[in-house]
Amino acid sequence: MFGEVFDERETYAGDPPSDEYCRDLLGREDLLLVVAIQDERVIGGLAAYLLRKYEQARSEIYIYDLAVAEENRRRGVATALIAEVRRIGRGAGTWTIFVQADIVPEDEPARALYRKLAVEEITALHFDIKP
Repeated sequence: MFGEVFDERETYAGDPPSDEYCRDLLGREDLLLVVAIQDERVIGGLAAYLLRKYEQARSEIYIYDLAVAEENRRRGVATALIAEVRRIGRGAGTWTIFVQADIVPEDEPARALYRKLAVEEITALHFDIKP
């Protein structure tokens, strides 16, 4: 679903992880996966990480990926997915949930959604550093 929505099929499906890797990943309590299903079909998905902080005894949630099938957009699916993560976050005692959005015209609908739900908007740069 993410590969199709983001037009990155090779990234998301080109080299699938092993069953062992998936079992380990899905067994982790710090990975949050939420899906929206309609008529037995996935129409939206959200992947997030629960991050325990070191500077205080608290945690935050980072929404890593959020996608809704094109034909199901602007129907509250993304808002419902985020609402479920908010519910999970309250139960886990998190102090904030954050998400990044690309600064490209095609991501304006996502930024509008985040602005509607957010307390504040902070501009930051994202840098990928090769290991």
